[in-house]
Amino acid sequence: MIRMNLPMAMQGLVVVPIFAGFDERAGVGRLFKYDVTGGRYEETEYFAQGSGGKDARDSLKKRYRREMSKDEAVRVGIEALMDAADEDLGTGGPDLQRGIYPTVRIITRSGFAEVAEDEIRRYCEAILSERGRA
Repeated sequence: MIRMNLPMAMQGLVVVPIFAGFDERAGVGRLFKYDVTGGRYEETEYFAQGSGGKDARDSLKKRYRREMSKDEAVRVGIEALMDAADEDLGTGGPDLQRGIYPTVRIITRSGFAEVAEDEIRRYCEAILSERGRA
């Protein structure tokens, strides 16, 4: 995808994906990041991309641990997004007043699942309340 659009990337129009999945043969989740030329690199634990990616990675670095429950993983991911949005104008965080929330997906050995918006809203409200901003 990236290599086929290299001329556009060189002109500044860049979308750099993250690819995640579960490797059934190895029995582990796998996470790949890409650079603007299409180079692929495997990450071992977590990754965040975009203008607020460094801030999100810093947050993940503090909170991530192996064997987190689904609830812990979702909360840590949302907290990382909110931390990045606090520091980077280009990163959008949740907007409780307008009902705008991040999209969250879970990938496990059992498959791929979407986290319901009302569940995401509850996480966002709890995090903001704990931070004294709800």
